This record gives sequence, structure tokens and C-alpha cells, in this order.
Amino acid sequence: MVKFLSLKNNNDFRKILREKRKECNYFTVFFSKNFTKKKKGVLNISFVSKKKIGNAVKRNKIKRKIKSVVMKLIKESKKINLDYTYVVFGKSAAYNESFNLIYESALETFGKILKEQK
Repeated sequence: MVKFLSLKNNNDFRKILREKRKECNYFTVFFSKNFTKKKKGVLNISFVSKKKIGNAVKRNKIKRKIKSVVMKLIKESKKINLDYTYVVFGKSAAYNESFNLIYESALETFGKILKEQK
């Protein structure tokens, strides 16, 4: 089981946001090589949604959907490299969309990221 570890420091977010990114209809992923000490079985990933998307209920639902998609990706397809740090920005299109469509989009997006990392 992989444990999620969120970024806490504003400087860490700024470092990641200057690095590479990939977009899809439902979220944007910023990623960079880990710059902190690595713990085994831990994925550095943060889920963010902007305030202009809507109220807290809507933002949290988007983050929960994307987080569950990432959990499923880790369990089933191993498309996420644990040696990298990720920041995932949810988009408002994910709110009304089904889990399966978001999953397919995430599978494609993280597949592209994995190819770029090698």
C-alpha cells in the first residue's frame, strides 16, 4: 500500500510549479524529481482546486474524485513513479463527469508523464 504525503511548504509548491506539466480535460499535473529525502512506499502528491471553481463542497468533491483515480492507478497499472513529486490541480469539468472517464484520461496523462520521465 502506497501512502500519500502532501506538500506543506509554499516554497515546495513554487519549485514544482516551475517544472514540467501535463494537462487533460479534468486536471493538470505538475511534476518534478523528488527534492526531499525519500521514504519507502510514500508518494509525494498534493491535490489542489482553485477557489474560483466553486464552493468548498464542489472543490472537495473534485479533489476526492481525482485522489481516488490516482489510488486506482497506483494499485492497478503502476503508471505513477514514486521517485517524483506531483501537484494535481482539479478542473471544474471533473465535478459532473463519471469516474470511468476521469480514470481513462488519467491513465493516458500519467502514461505520457511516465514516458517523459524515462
